Amino acid sequence: MKIDANLLVDDLNEIPASVRFADEAGFDGVWTFETAHEPFLPLVLAAEHSQRLSLGTCIAVAFARSPAVLAYTAWDLARFSKGRFILGIGTQVKGHNERRFGVKWEKPVEKIREVILAVRAFWDCWQNGARLNFQGEFFKLTLMTPFFSPAPHNYHRIPIYLAGVNRRICQLAGELCDGFHAHPLHTARYLQEKILPNVEIGLARGGRHRQAIELSSSIFVIPTDDPTQAAKYELEVRQQIAFYASTPVYRPVFELEGWGAVADELKAKAARGQWNDMPSLISGEMLDKFALRGTWRELPKKVLKKYDGLLDRASYYFPVVPDRDEAGWRVTVAGFKHV
Repeated sequence: MKIDANLLVDDLNEIPASVRFADEAGFDGVWTFETAHEPFLPLVLAAEHSQRLSLGTCIAVAFARSPAVLAYTAWDLARFSKGRFILGIGTQVKGHNERRFGVKWEKPVEKIREVILAVRAFWDCWQNGARLNFQGEFFKLTLMTPFFSPAPHNYHRIPIYLAGVNRRICQLAGELCDGFHAHPLHTARYLQEKILPNVEIGLARGGRHRQAIELSSSIFVIPTDDPTQAAKYELEVRQQIAFYASTPVYRPVFELEGWGAVADELKAKAARGQWNDMPSLISGEMLDKFALRGTWRELPKKVLKKYDGLLDRASYYFPVVPDRDEAGWRVTVAGFKHV
């Protein structure tokens, strides 16, 4: 299993140090996120200040950008990083698309299928000289003149990872994509019973095998070396689980484990703005299903045992930050490399 690092992008000035540490410590890749900051810009710095790490978005919101914008951005990052870039995209949910990004929400699975195919049509045009003639329900793309066409390069086989939770998006990833970002709010049972079978359906539909796709996820962990710090990690994990579970699209994860009523209660509290009351609804049993607890040295074996056959690459949910827990990170990475 590959072990990746999540990057915190509050300050772009910190990216070079974070990435140099991740590269030197032995991580396999780094991921950025579309939360409070734009996800692509930090990867320019990451490419400049690392030598071997894969560099990807987990995720960029697809519908907030046209297929052309995604294609150009990925093309340049792939070239600049010498083939280390991974384009990770997702639909996000209706509320964020309409009320945060101001874009229309319509048939998300069908639309993101077109995004993937349209992006690849641009790449085929630029690399191979194919005529741009994408005709879909949502996008009709037929104009590409030499002035607007970037030059071919040696790193044009750009992996696309798709993120999702539910049945049809998993199937689409299996059919078309190089990777799948499983949401951090998962249990091993949810991956085994809901994610993997649907990815397999998609693989069969596309005439592909399991080796054709990498399954990746951020996972909740609670390092216990320092009891005071462990308590802080636990509270943060409870808060994050409660936040995710309050969103209707993630309710099936709770429902599968018999906690649908708790998800409904969390949704109601979120609607009333009672954010501080929500973590207490995450029981110890729930925490054990969603998170792994152990010392930095113990965690790799626990991760590998829980996710054997389920994930191909993993990252701890909390980010790698310069001068914070560096010894612990080194122990964890070494554990993944030597098991």
